[in-house]
Amino acid sequence: MSVFADLVGQERVVAQLQAAARDAASVVAGHGGTGEGMTHAWLFTGPPGSGRSNAARAFAAALQCEAPGEPGCGHCDACHQALTGAHPDVAMIVPEGLSLKVEEARQIIVRSSRAPTRGRWQVTLIEDADRLTESGANALLKALEEPPPRSVLLLSAPSVQDLLPTIRSRCRLAALRTPPAEAVASVLIHRDGVDPAMAAFAARAAQGHIGRAKRLATDEDARRERRDVLSLPRSLQGVGSALSAAKDLVDAAQAEAAALTKDRDVVERESLATAMGAGATGKGVTGGSRGSAGALKELEKRQKSRGTRTSRDALDRALVDLAAFYRDVLQLQLGTGTALVHADLSDQAATIARATTAESTLRRIDAVLACRVALDANVAPLLAVEAMALALRTG
Repeated sequence: MSVFADLVGQERVVAQLQAAARDAASVVAGHGGTGEGMTHAWLFTGPPGSGRSNAARAFAAALQCEAPGEPGCGHCDACHQALTGAHPDVAMIVPEGLSLKVEEARQIIVRSSRAPTRGRWQVTLIEDADRLTESGANALLKALEEPPPRSVLLLSAPSVQDLLPTIRSRCRLAALRTPPAEAVASVLIHRDGVDPAMAAFAARAAQGHIGRAKRLATDEDARRERRDVLSLPRSLQGVGSALSAAKDLVDAAQAEAAALTKDRDVVERESLATAMGAGATGKGVTGGSRGSAGALKELEKRQKSRGTRTSRDALDRALVDLAAFYRDVLQLQLGTGTALVHADLSDQAATIARATTAESTLRRIDAVLACRVALDANVAPLLAVEAMALALRTG
């Protein structure tokens, strides 16, 4: 199965990447390549869930593919190692905090300047490149302006506007789109064995986000969390209830983040303790303890940053669901006949549609979107969500 098989509804981008991989293979074989398909820097863009990071990983695998024929066979050792993050010539940089700082960007530059160990390509993939600080992005320009031979930089971000003009102008664009719900449902059915009715529900409720659709289809907790979020509009009658609902929403996001990061945090602490000689005795142990204190502090700082990001990502998913619910209300008020995103909550949406106006619904959608912008600007989550909840009140 090709490494591009899981890119749902992205036929145009897949064709673009396959052509580039063929050109890259021609360069490796000493034929020079056409110079039209392949370049040293790529920018993968697309809305959340479109598969932009998966596309970048698949392209990295295709560049390293050692099998004859179409690059990216998905079966050879090089493809498997690239996809799993084990290939020595493929570095996958995933920012765990809220930003990617200049020190990290400099480390990326050093790594990308190395010659490939297997004679193919030195590939550096940066997920969520929009988290680069301005100084980090400026530092990264060096790798883009003076690319070493056989070095490829793959950046992933929601849109081209999320990166500095000097960065995006030096990259070839691979723009992904939100896949159709029908295509996502088909993947859930045939790849994951999900019941067709559940797959159809999850694909539409996830709004084309493949990863979220799978979680909704296979995890009752995920479905319960969604129901809790979408019960919020009914509870917003007065100031007190709005503030209480805001706190519940933020607390739920933090609890979800804690559950998602808990096991990894424990493993990291245990690994650090082992590396620093926990339980050892003898000479040098005192000095090691002093060193371990500094390492532990740095680890805790990194874990806290990761937890903050995970919590905000969970909160943003809730806001996307909420905005889609009010979009459903608006569709009912305007009588467009368009399929509802949250069809299982059509009665709730219809009740609110009858009791309010289209103008007020538009204002509520704006309030949800404004909350997302505020969170992206690092406004305190509770403050941002409280402001939104007050604007959403129906009484």
